[in-house]
Amino acid sequence: MKKWKRVTSVAAVSALAAAMLAGCGGSSSEGSAAASSAPAAATEAASAAETGAAGGTWKFGAIGPLTGGAAAYGTAVVNGAQVAVDEINAAGGIAGAQVELQGQDDELDAQKSVNAYNTLKDWGMQVLIGPTTSACSLAVSEYTKEDNMFQITPSGSAADCVKYDNVFRVCFSDPAQGTASAQYIGQNKLATKVGIIYDSSDVYSSGIEQNFVAEAANQGLEIVSEEAFTADNKTDFSVQLQKAKDGGAELVFLPIYYTEASLILSQANTMGYKPVFFGCDGLDGILTVENFDTSLAEGTMLLTPFAADATDDLTKTFVATYQKNYSEIPNQFAADSYDAVYAIKAAIEKAGATPDQSVSDLCEALKPAMTEITIDGLTSDGMTWQASGEPNKEPKAVVIKDGAYVSAQ
Repeated sequence: MKKWKRVTSVAAVSALAAAMLAGCGGSSSEGSAAASSAPAAATEAASAAETGAAGGTWKFGAIGPLTGGAAAYGTAVVNGAQVAVDEINAAGGIAGAQVELQGQDDELDAQKSVNAYNTLKDWGMQVLIGPTTSACSLAVSEYTKEDNMFQITPSGSAADCVKYDNVFRVCFSDPAQGTASAQYIGQNKLATKVGIIYDSSDVYSSGIEQNFVAEAANQGLEIVSEEAFTADNKTDFSVQLQKAKDGGAELVFLPIYYTEASLILSQANTMGYKPVFFGCDGLDGILTVENFDTSLAEGTMLLTPFAADATDDLTKTFVATYQKNYSEIPNQFAADSYDAVYAIKAAIEKAGATPDQSVSDLCEALKPAMTEITIDGLTSDGMTWQASGEPNKEPKAVVIKDGAYVSAQ
């Protein structure tokens, strides 16, 4: 990627995951982004670029868990968006104006996500990237709808996350993930007997599970155990694992988050039970869990549209930049967020929008524009969007091999 002199202030957030937590949410510490100043010796031409031909600055906000047990998700979303913003600013911005990004921590808590939204509104946010998780995205969408602010969630996958016409998403919906997972397992003959462990108290997990079960019958898969846990009881999975083992499950489907998945894999190892474990985007982050023996995840599969080992130029450049900036390999959440920023850019350009428009006028311009754009992103080539907010893209799978995600294709 060609290097350009940066001429604007941008905000970046980087948070380390706290010690492995049994519950959702985590630390009560607050995260926010702090702007980094442009070089003092900017030239007159650079100053003009900073101001923008259209005047003003684009202000994008991002919300996600930057602390606590799900920090690997939110931190990746903010960091992935920052990589895209830096690239766009270096290339001249959007409609002649530079982009500022600010991230806010919601600690995986819906009310704190709403508070983060209000903080970003006070800052002057024009477009929201997020929230990262489904429950938080659902909560905040009630307010973006009221304000008529354009919202694109990189990873809020619950069906109702896009129930309002101002909200779009980059990831697959829960129904799509459940159906696609059953199809992938059946079509690739990974197993005939399948056990399921899911969180019945979580809209993300239960939504995927329901659609997986519905499609499993079409794929000739026998569900030999279907065991739930809840947010109040998610540290001991011995009963659920034993039922899967007794039923002869060759594969255990885990439509859950990575913290709980790491406990399940550890407990399965203690029991001497070694099925194939298969999950969705919620498992992305399992290699970052503190004190987890990542060798236990060897062979675990995830349905995800992003593989960091892909050899196309876009992925190689993104991964190299992300590693340089944040000293880790990006996950799907970072890729989803990167694509979200470029989708916003394409929609703004398609609509002929400018940063001096009101939040509501900008939203009205972007809604139809989103259905008219096509982008080749990290998570799919030729990605398009429906008016319903759903993306059109192809599912892929990765497998954990030697402590890294590699394409399963």
